[in-house]
Amino acid sequence: VQLQASGGGLVQAGGSLRLSCAASGRTFSSYTMGWFRQAPGKEREFVAAISWRGGSTYYADSVKGRFTISRDNAKNTVYLQMNSLKPEDTAVYYCARTRAGWYTRRPDEYDYWGQGTLVTVSS
Repeated sequence: VQLQASGGGLVQAGGSLRLSCAASGRTFSSYTMGWFRQAPGKEREFVAAISWRGGSTYYADSVKGRFTISRDNAKNTVYLQMNSLKPEDTAVYYCARTRAGWYTRRPDEYDYWGQGTLVTVSS
């Protein structure tokens, strides 16, 4: 399985970005997928996750109400729509696939990771 994240960039506070994560492999639709981020000098943190059919979504408190995770299993792609961005959202964003298939916030329970895409929010 290979994951390719894209869509990062520089945006002003209050702006929006949409991240995409394209997956190879036929098992994409069977797994919960997640987005994590890592800011300089900080640990990688959970951002959002979506169940294999997309019926359940989960968010970190820091992004709830501003970010929306979605997926298109026909395109093997998961998205992260980020609105009302804040400078503290600046980080490298990673998509990942859960090891066991079900929801978790723990990075060590995700086995495949994309290469990361940088999001920079200016004040």
